[in-house]
Amino acid sequence: MILRYTLAWLILMVTAIINGAIRESVYKNSLGELHAHQLSTLTGIILFGVIIWSLSRLWPLASAKQAWTVGLIWLAMTIAFEFLFGHFVAGHPWSTLLQDYNIFAGRVWPLVLIWTTIAPYVFYKLR
Repeated sequence: MILRYTLAWLILMVTAIINGAIRESVYKNSLGELHAHQLSTLTGIILFGVIIWSLSRLWPLASAKQAWTVGLIWLAMTIAFEFLFGHFVAGHPWSTLLQDYNIFAGRVWPLVLIWTTIAPYVFYKLR
């Protein structure tokens, strides 16, 4: 089951990339960078919720421990992808990548990470 959920993370990654592409091409210019980032974070959380809920129905998790394991694996994979791809492939400096973690500057990206981590457990408990 853990392997299925680990592979299903690819669905979350593709969803995040599409969500970001829509942000950049559709509403970033009209809202401004910060507000576009905030709206994209909200839509990402909603989209992830729908996907994770669907996965939890397709492949029910057996225990709270399994749900937390999935969430923590997804968290690690997301952070690793963001920093490794962002720095080594996209060429962004580390300082730019770290800016999205400054919640005091209105950067709400950490909320996506929190949701990605706890959502498997939330949906496990709600079933």
